[in-house]
Amino acid sequence: MKHVRRFTPSLFLSLVHVCLVQANYAPYFFDNGARSTNGNMALFSLSEDTPVGTHVYTLNGTDPEGDPVTYGLAYDAGSRRYFSVDKNLGNVTLIEELDREKEDEIEVIVSISDGLSTVSEKVRILVMDANDESPEFINTPYIVQVPENTPSGSSIFKIEAVDKDTGSGGSITYFLQNIHANKFTIDRHSGVLRIKTGVTLDYEKSRTHFVVVVAKDGGGKLRGDNKVFSATTTVTVNVEDVQDTPPMFIGTPYYGYVYEDTLAGSEVLTVVALDGDRGKPNSIHYCIVNGDEGSFEIGNTTGAISVIKSPNQLKKEVYELKVQASEVSQEGDVSVYAFAVVTIRVVDLNNHPPTFYGENGPQNRFELTMYEHPPEGEILRGLKITVNDSDQGANAKFNLRLVGPGGIFRVVPQTVLNEAQVTIIVENSAAIDYEKFKVLTFKLLAIEVNTPEKFSSTADVVIRLLDTNDNVPKFSSDYYIARIPENSPGGSNVVAVTATDPDSGLWGEVKYSIYGTGADLFLIHPSTGIIYTQPWAVLDAEVNSKYNFYVKAEDTDGKYSLAEVFITVLDVNDHSPEFNENIQEKTMIIGSPVKIEAIDQDAEEPNNIVDYSIMQADPANVFDIDQSTGEIKLKSYIRSLDIIHNITKNKDCIWSLVVQAKDRGSPSFSTTAVLKIDITEETLHKGPMAAFLMQTKDNPMKALGVLAGVMGIMVLITIMISTAMFWRNKRSNKITPVRRIIKKRQTPQPRAVRMEWLKFKRPSNAAEKFVVEDDSKSLHNENSNNNIQVAPVPPTAPVPPPPPTLAPRGDTPGWRVPTVSGSLTPKFINKQLKKRGHGSAHNALVSELKLKFEKRNAAIGEPHI
Repeated sequence: MKHVRRFTPSLFLSLVHVCLVQANYAPYFFDNGARSTNGNMALFSLSEDTPVGTHVYTLNGTDPEGDPVTYGLAYDAGSRRYFSVDKNLGNVTLIEELDREKEDEIEVIVSISDGLSTVSEKVRILVMDANDESPEFINTPYIVQVPENTPSGSSIFKIEAVDKDTGSGGSITYFLQNIHANKFTIDRHSGVLRIKTGVTLDYEKSRTHFVVVVAKDGGGKLRGDNKVFSATTTVTVNVEDVQDTPPMFIGTPYYGYVYEDTLAGSEVLTVVALDGDRGKPNSIHYCIVNGDEGSFEIGNTTGAISVIKSPNQLKKEVYELKVQASEVSQEGDVSVYAFAVVTIRVVDLNNHPPTFYGENGPQNRFELTMYEHPPEGEILRGLKITVNDSDQGANAKFNLRLVGPGGIFRVVPQTVLNEAQVTIIVENSAAIDYEKFKVLTFKLLAIEVNTPEKFSSTADVVIRLLDTNDNVPKFSSDYYIARIPENSPGGSNVVAVTATDPDSGLWGEVKYSIYGTGADLFLIHPSTGIIYTQPWAVLDAEVNSKYNFYVKAEDTDGKYSLAEVFITVLDVNDHSPEFNENIQEKTMIIGSPVKIEAIDQDAEEPNNIVDYSIMQADPANVFDIDQSTGEIKLKSYIRSLDIIHNITKNKDCIWSLVVQAKDRGSPSFSTTAVLKIDITEETLHKGPMAAFLMQTKDNPMKALGVLAGVMGIMVLITIMISTAMFWRNKRSNKITPVRRIIKKRQTPQPRAVRMEWLKFKRPSNAAEKFVVEDDSKSLHNENSNNNIQVAPVPPTAPVPPPPPTLAPRGDTPGWRVPTVSGSLTPKFINKQLKKRGHGSAHNALVSELKLKFEKRNAAIGEPHI
C-alpha cells in the first residue's frame, strides 16, 4: 500500500512533464548561402570601409515547435567585439571599425534559442579589402653614389614602395616629378632609377641631384568612391668625381726675381697646380723640364722654385723655366700632366719703383671697351697689364690697389713680388651700367711694402662701356584715364601715353600699339604714343560710355611692357526731351491731377533731367504744373464746374495748354506739346454700366457695339420669358394678370437721377459735343415706368460716324473729338467710374445713346483747340 501511495496524481503529472520536455526539438538557423544577408552568417563577407552602426546582417532561424526564438553573438576570450545583435529581431550591427590589414577574418559564435534549447555555431566573417592605405616607401632615406662616368641609360638604384591593400589598390606605379627638368627616368613598374639616354653626369658642373619620386596605387573603392593614393620621396644622387681632368696651374703667368743680394738656396717663387678633379684629387709632382741651366731647382711636392747659385754667378738677366705638374695616383702611377712657364728676372738693389707695362713697354694709361653688365667673376681680358719692380728680393715686393668707385672691380694679385700679370675681376655686375656711367675710371696703384722708400707708381684704367638691351620700355603709369566728349569728331586726340627705354640707339626706340576688345574705335601713333579716335569713329555716350584696352610699348628687340587705358565718353547734351505725342489728350476730374511725361535720351545728369512748365494757357492762371513730375492740377480755388463756367465765356470744359519740357544741360534743349484737357466732375452714379460708358466715351463704336449686344440679349430674354409664360397660361387655361409680371421687375431709378449722370459731360459748342434731345420721351414715360407686356423691339445699330476732318495747322496735325462726351482720348481709366453699381436706368441710357448717335450722323463740327 505504501508503494501505491507514492504514485499520486501529482507524481503522474511530473512524469508527463518529463515526457513533454524530452519531446522538445532544438531551434535551427536558415542556411541561405554565401551571398545572403539573412541566415546564420555562414560565408558572410564585409568590406572594411563599412561605417560603424551599419546594419550588416540579419540572423534568421526557426523552432520546429513554432516557439519564438532569440539570437545571440559571442566571441572567444580576448577577441575584439565587432558586432552586436538584436536578440529578438536578429539584426546584426557593426559596432567596431574594421581594418583588413590588421584582421582579415573575424570569428563569431552565433546562437539561436527557443528558451529551452540553444544552438550555437562558430562562423568566420571575411573582411574584404577597401583602398584605404597609401603606398609607403621602404628603406628610406635614399642616397645614391654614382660615378660621373656612368654611361647614360644605366640603372643606378631601385626604389621600392609597398601598399597594404590588395588588388588594384595594392599595385604600385612609379613616376618622377619634373621629368623634363632632371637627368633621370624611372621604370613605372619596377621602380628602377636610370640615367636618361643621351645624358651624362658631370661632377664639375653639378655634384648633387635631388630626384622626387611619386608612388601611386592602382585605385579602388573606398566608402563608395574610387580613391587613388600616392606618396612621394626624394632620392639624393651624389655624383662621384672620376679622374678625367688634367691638373691646372693657378696664378699664371709666373714671374720671379733674383736680387743681387739674394743668397744661394733662396726661394724665388712658388707655383701651384691643382688636380682638375676636385672630388678625389691626386697629389701633384713638380719638375723643371728645361730653361734652368743648372741655376734653379723646384720642390717636387711644394712647387717652390729656389736659386741654387749666387746672383753674381747667374749669367742671364732673365730665365724662363718650363715647369711640369704631373698627377700621381695612389698607386704611384703618373697619369696626366700640365706645363707652365716661369719667368725669373735677376735684378739689383732697390733703386726702381714698381712700373706698369703694356704690350709695348711701360705704360701709365690702359683703356678697355666692354659691354655693360658682364658676369660677376669675369676677368677683364682686354687689359694686358704687367707690373714689375726691377729691384730684387724684398725691395721688389709691393701691393696693388684699385682706387675708384668701390665694390665694382677687384685687382688680383693684391701683393706682388717682383713682377706679376695684373688681373681685374668683376665684382658687381649691376653697377656696370651704361645708363649710369658711360666711362668708368680707376687708378691702379702699386706701393712697395717693406722698403723705407715706399716707391709707388700709378696707372689710369679707363673702361668705356657699350650698351646692351638690358632695359624694358616702362610706362610713366600703369594705367591711363582719359575723357572725351561724345561729339568729338573722328581723329580726335584722346590721351598720350609715354614709355621710356633708357637703352641707347635702336634698343631705346619705343613703338606703341594697342589691343583689346575696347580698342576698335581707337588708334595710336606708333612713335608719339598719342591715342586718337578712328577717322570713322562716332562716339555715343548713350550707347557705350566706357572703353578700356591695353597699350603696348615695345623696343626693337621685342622687349615690351603693358599699361591699361580707361576712356570715358562724356555725355553731351545732344538730345531734346521728347513727348510721346505732340498733341496729348487728357481727362481731368476736378480734384485729381493729370500727368505728362517727356523722355530725354541723354546718358547722364543733368542732361537727362527734365523740368516741366506751362508756356501758354487759355484761359490763363487756371493750372499749376509740378516742375519735376509733370503733374498738372487746377488752381486750389477751382472746386467745381460752376467755377470753370464763370471763368470762360463759352462755357467750354476742354482747354488747351502749351507745355514745355526742358532739360538741364548746357546748352539746354526744350520741346513743347499741346495738351488738351477735358475737365469733368466725379459722377454720382456707380456701377459697371456707368463705369463702362465712362471708359468707352472716347470710342463710340465700341460702346455702341457692346450696348447693342446688351440690348439684343435683353430682347432675347424677354421673348423667352413671354413665350414660357404663354405656354404656361395656355396649359392652365388661365391668364396671369399683367401686374404679376410687373412685380417681378426691378423698380427703375427716377429719370432725374439718370439725367444727373448725363450732366457730368456738358456739351460744348466749341468741341461739338453730342446734344441729348428730349425725343427719348417717345420711348419712355416721364417716370421711366415702362410697364409694357410686349417686349420692345431692339433698336437698329447706328451707322458709324464718318472719319474726322483734319484741320490744317502747319506741322501740327489736326485732331478731332470722337467721343460721346467730347473729351480727348484718355490715357487711363477713371477708377471712380468702376465703382458704380448696376441700376434700372440702363434701358433709358441705351435709348438715349441711340438717339444721340443717330443725330451725330447728320453733321460733325470742328473741334476747339
